[in-house]
Amino acid sequence: MTDRIPASLGDIIRQQRELAALPMRQLAAMVGISNPYLSQIERGLRAPSEQVLDAIATSLRTSADALYAEAVATESERPPKSAVVTAIEKDPDLTNRQRQALIEVYTALTETTVARRRRPGRPVPADDTDLDTAEA
Repeated sequence: MTDRIPASLGDIIRQQRELAALPMRQLAAMVGISNPYLSQIERGLRAPSEQVLDAIATSLRTSADALYAEAVATESERPPKSAVVTAIEKDPDLTNRQRQALIEVYTALTETTVARRRRPGRPVPADDTDLDTAEA
C-alpha cells in the first residue's frame, strides 16, 4: 500500500459494509473503534490507520489491499477535480468539516446547473443570472 489514502476508500468501506448487511454500530464494535470514528472514515473525513483498515477488512471478510485497490480504481474513473474544489481542499483557514460542507454545496450547485443544461427546452443563462428567476 502507498501512503496516499484514496478519497473513495470510505465509500468502498460503506458499500462493503452495506453488502454484508452490517449496521455501522456492529462493524465498529467488531473492529474495536467508535461508531463516530467509523462514520468519519466512511464519509472521507478521517483516514484509517493501517491497523484499523486491516481490522475493517477482516470484519468485512476481505483484505485491506482489496479495499484499497477498489478505491484506487474507483478514484481513477472519476472526472478530475475542479479548481474550486482543489482550492477549498487546500484552504488552511477551513476545518475539515467546513471543507466537506463547502464541497458538497458546490457539487450540488454545479450538478443542478449541468442537469438543467441537459433538459431540452430549458435554456440556462450563460452569465451569472439567477437560475430560479430565469425559469419563472
